[in-house]
Amino acid sequence: MIRNTSGVVAALGRLATAFGLLAAMVVGVALINVLGAPSSAPWAGPPVEREPEPAPVEPGSTAPPVEEPLPQSIPGVDPGQLEPGADPVRKWADEVATVVDIPARAIVSYVNADLAMRQHQPACRISWATLAGIGRIESNHGRFAGRILREDARSSSPIIGVPLNGGPGVREIPDTDGGLLDGDVVHDRAVGPMQFIPGTWRKWATDGNGDGIGDPQNLDDAAVSAARYLCASGRDMTTGTGWWAGVMTYNNSVEYAQKVFALAETYAEAGNRRR
Repeated sequence: MIRNTSGVVAALGRLATAFGLLAAMVVGVALINVLGAPSSAPWAGPPVEREPEPAPVEPGSTAPPVEEPLPQSIPGVDPGQLEPGADPVRKWADEVATVVDIPARAIVSYVNADLAMRQHQPACRISWATLAGIGRIESNHGRFAGRILREDARSSSPIIGVPLNGGPGVREIPDTDGGLLDGDVVHDRAVGPMQFIPGTWRKWATDGNGDGIGDPQNLDDAAVSAARYLCASGRDMTTGTGWWAGVMTYNNSVEYAQKVFALAETYAEAGNRRR
């Protein structure tokens, strides 16, 4: 188990530092509006099986809507050299994507979620790299089973997990949404690139791209929702105990948390190199 040692704290500090240069950005982050369950089902097509993951446990707190971050500037990116209307977040994401196996569009989703949380819940200090580590394990950044993450932040086909029917490696969770999100009226299934179960999504659903819908299949929405989930209960994700507790609520597995940590540190180092 990861302990709150000086080495771990230093590593977690690097995760936060990796995004420090992005905290001051000219970025048109969409308004973040906390929604209830989507009014229409984003699910389409038959369920698609994936390797089972234990379902997340709800932390037990909700959050009010947050405001749009104020426009600022990025060290190392001269706004005068950008094309009119160019997004500096995407410019940075394109550069980072050349050194890590993450689609640039996914990096934009994780970074915008980080920015939103810095505005809404700055004491949490969650990093885009931690969100990316989770996104890699849960769905390979929306590319599970050969899918492609499109420019609208949705996978080329919906990602639906195995039925949570009490089988090997999974909890039993009877259907809670009438099959609205997962197409299963018997048992719940985890949905989307960040693999939310419907009951958890209903509590944490967030509109991350300003289209008025909280859609678990959209990585912009799912990344902000995951960030809020991880930051629940006043956690500081730059401390060993806070980071460990947050990730363990997402998936109560030591091996899972260790994998997320290793991935996040790799992504953070890549981000730092792009300064």
